[in-house]
Amino acid sequence: MPEITQMSLQSLHQMMVSFRRDLHRHPELGFEETRTASKIADALRSFGIEVHEGIGGTGIVGVLRNGGGNRTVMLRADMDALPITETSTHDYKSKILGKMHACGHDGHTTMLLGAAKYLAENLPFTGTVIFLFQPNEEHGLGAKAMLEDGLVSQFQPDEVYGIHNLPGAPLGEFSTRTGTICASESLFEFEIFGQGGHASMPQVGVDAILVGAELVQALQNIVARKLAPSTGAVVSVTEFITDGQRNVLPGHAVLKGDTRSFTSQDRTEIERLMRQIANGIAIAHDVKIEVRFKTEFMETVNTEEQAKAAMQAASGISGLVIPNRKPMSFSEDFGCLSNEIPGCFLLMGNGTEYPHNQPLHASDYEFNEDALTFGAAFWARLVSERLPQKDK
Repeated sequence: MPEITQMSLQSLHQMMVSFRRDLHRHPELGFEETRTASKIADALRSFGIEVHEGIGGTGIVGVLRNGGGNRTVMLRADMDALPITETSTHDYKSKILGKMHACGHDGHTTMLLGAAKYLAENLPFTGTVIFLFQPNEEHGLGAKAMLEDGLVSQFQPDEVYGIHNLPGAPLGEFSTRTGTICASESLFEFEIFGQGGHASMPQVGVDAILVGAELVQALQNIVARKLAPSTGAVVSVTEFITDGQRNVLPGHAVLKGDTRSFTSQDRTEIERLMRQIANGIAIAHDVKIEVRFKTEFMETVNTEEQAKAAMQAASGISGLVIPNRKPMSFSEDFGCLSNEIPGCFLLMGNGTEYPHNQPLHASDYEFNEDALTFGAAFWARLVSERLPQKDK
C-alpha cells in the first residue's frame, strides 16, 4: 500500500468540490439537516459503507470494517449551518435567505466523505472506522443528543477525532495541543426587580438601570481582580433590557451575557462570584436579583496519546504542524465526545488571503476548497496509522 499523502486524494478533489457547493447552496440549521443527512447517507451507501440514520435526531453514522482488527476509530464532522444571510457573490451562494454555511461545516462534512470514499476503495487499515456526521454543533446540542441516543454503547469507539478549519492560518497547517483546546461557554442572566417611577423623582423608586449598571461594572472585576490573569477567562455582558420609557424610570431590567473559561474550576468560580456580586448589590439597593447560569458547552480537552497521534499523521500530510498551540477561546461541542471517549480536536488552516481569512460566522466567510484534499488525506492517513495492517 503506497504512503497516503495529500496527492493521494487529489483525484477526489472535483467530486468533493461539487458536493461541498451543493451543501453550501442548501444550508440547514441544527436538527433540521434532513436534506444534508440524506445526501450524506446516499453518498456513504454508494461507497459501500454501512449507514445508520436518525441518531440524535438527524445524525448519520457510517461504519467501515476491514480485516480482523478489534480497534475502532471514530472520525467526526459537523454539518449544521447558521442563521446568517450570506453576502458573498459566488454562483453557489446560499439559496435560502437567512441561512448560511458561515463556519465551514459544509467543508468539514465533505472532507470526511472524501476520506470515506478513499478508505472504502483502498482499505489501508485493519479494524473499524466510524464516520460520524453530527447535527447541531452551533448550539452545543448535537453531540449530546447522539450520545444520549446510544452512540458509545452501539458503536464502541476506542478514540475520537475532530477537525475545524481556522481562517487566517496558512493552508495546510495543522495544530492542536494536549489538554484544553477550546473554552467552555456558559450563558448568564440577571433579572432585576426594582421600583419604576417618574424620571423627575428618582428618589421615590429604585431605578433598575442604575442597579444594572453597577452590576455590569462589578462583573468585570471577576476577570480583572478575582481570577489569575493566566486563566484566559472572559465575562461579557451582551444585552441590557429594561421597561423604561422617555420619562419613566424602569423598575425591571434583564442583563444577559456570555462567559468563557478553560477549566471547570474557573467556570464554577465564575458562577459563584456572579451570585455573590448579585446578592451584595441586591442588598445594597434593597431589590431582588435573580441569577440564572447555564453551561452550553463544556471545555474541549484532548488526551495526550490522541493529540500526538493526530500530529504524527498531520506531519505526513504537511510540513506545517504545530503540536502545542495556544487554546482557542471559542467553544466546541466535540468536548461532549472527548469527555466520554479519548480524543483529539485539531485545527486546520483555511488560508491567509481574502475571503479565506474572513472570521468564522462572517457573512462573507468562505471555506477554502483547496483545503479539502488536505483534510481528507489527514483522515485517511490517521486511520492507516491508528489501525495499521499486520504486514506493516
